[in-house]
Amino acid sequence: MDFARLGCQTRIEKTMKKLAIGLYIAITLALLGWGWYQAIYVAPADAMQGEIYRVIFYHVPSASVAFLFFAISLAGSIGYLAYRRNQPDRAQIADAWALAGAEVGVVFCTVVLITGPIWGRRAWGIWWTWDARLTTTLVLWLIYVSYLLLRRFAAGPQVQTLAAVLGIFGALDVPIVYMSNRWWRTQHPAPVFGGSEGSGMDPAMAHVLLWNMLAWLLWGILVLGLRFRVERQQQKIVSRDALASLHETSNA
Repeated sequence: MDFARLGCQTRIEKTMKKLAIGLYIAITLALLGWGWYQAIYVAPADAMQGEIYRVIFYHVPSASVAFLFFAISLAGSIGYLAYRRNQPDRAQIADAWALAGAEVGVVFCTVVLITGPIWGRRAWGIWWTWDARLTTTLVLWLIYVSYLLLRRFAAGPQVQTLAAVLGIFGALDVPIVYMSNRWWRTQHPAPVFGGSEGSGMDPAMAHVLLWNMLAWLLWGILVLGLRFRVERQQQKIVSRDALASLHETSNA
């Protein structure tokens, strides 16, 4: 009877979990659609830039989400180094977050590096300029691409440790990217929020940007969670195969 009750409770919990995930996905998709509608049809055209400025409604949210996920990768890398000797299970969980954060962060950083030049070609007349903001962003992207290449192609017991160190090193560039157009004179536009007086957006545009930032944040979290789950499953498979191989060797 107790086993039947436990099984029923487990099924209910699984059902509730699926419903919660389904609701989250539905809300995320609805917000993405709402953000797109606001960006394309509701936000007024910019007096100076015309319609091309609408790229900002995807450029800025992508940058914000990329920074967040690189921070998650940083936390996971630090956690792995802290737990790898005494708490290997927690270390593997931290490593999974580090890898997931780096992968999804690179995706969003790639969007930043694509949408930025699209805007720059119309606004500046050139696709790329080596100013501080653009250069530090490219360096950030290259560091984390190197991180992913290391995780993909290197082998050996120290790969996770080396990757964690590289992930921490890469995260140090995030505040430099963020502050670059505050510290130095750059061709990149002034900060949308928190910049000097007169550098902000019109309220009619700002609320549209905030809607899109929320939508892309929720979308990014969804992808991050899925990637973390896949990595944890992969870790369990590798661990199970290693134990099976060790068992076969001991019986030989």
